[in-house]
Amino acid sequence: MNSTNANWKDIARLRETIQTAEAIIIGAGAGLSTSAGFSYSGRRFKENFPDFIAKYGFSDMYSAGFYPYETLEEHWAYWSRYIFINRYQNPPKPVYQNLFHLVQSKDYFVLTTNVDHCFQKAGFDKQRLFYTQGDYGLWQCSKPCHNRTYDNETVVKRMVREQKAMRVPSELVPYCPLCGAPMSMNLRADSTFVEDAGWDKAANRYQNFLRQHKGQHILYLELGVGENTPGIIKYPFWNMTHQNANATYACVNLSEADIPAEIKPQSIGVYGDIGDVLREIVPQRQTPLRRPTAG
Repeated sequence: MNSTNANWKDIARLRETIQTAEAIIIGAGAGLSTSAGFSYSGRRFKENFPDFIAKYGFSDMYSAGFYPYETLEEHWAYWSRYIFINRYQNPPKPVYQNLFHLVQSKDYFVLTTNVDHCFQKAGFDKQRLFYTQGDYGLWQCSKPCHNRTYDNETVVKRMVREQKAMRVPSELVPYCPLCGAPMSMNLRADSTFVEDAGWDKAANRYQNFLRQHKGQHILYLELGVGENTPGIIKYPFWNMTHQNANATYACVNLSEADIPAEIKPQSIGVYGDIGDVLREIVPQRQTPLRRPTAG
């Protein structure tokens, strides 16, 4: 059964709530990018990393990223490809674009644990985005000796272009300009994660948005958030909905759209692929949903 047949009433209610909400806060997890085609395993992994798979027997991009490569040249050969396809290429499906079409005329803000920058590439206002867990497009000192991040696009593209035999040229290996330590990804993997000036400004803009819309008819729209980091999006959305009788909490997820009993009357849970659900309610198709016929 597809998402439309299974959730047609909830999808219709979600469409109406998007249209009538005074403000929308999108909370996005990995499931949103997966729906857009950014798979970290399977065919996409095999096509981009056949040499690493042959040498090490890796099964997916994520686990391969934690492997202790013997040299920084090999480490960055892997990571430059990883960064390039997940940060500097667009996902194959227009899921983020459809989401943008839904909210672009609304007062919205995005809180996300995703680090692939898909929101900004799809047209979302940079000033309305808070990437809490970092950005594939940024490097930082691995120690870190200072709280600054560095754009990696130019060097990463050179790494991809110039690597040979699973090695990047030694002169492309990045080192901290202040202390000389190797650079690392600006990803929240441990206590060394750098919250730079841009991160702090985005955090403040998010808090200001919450204050400005306190008590209003606000939609907390959770998309593809799992149970790995529920304290960042899921639990706060539940709590804020519970504290505001005018708020609506909506969750779209393939398998994790459960809703606490305390906020069930003011919530919408849609089980299904996010891309399929969004296609049902993008502006071009805003006609009344018809109840599916049996069979």
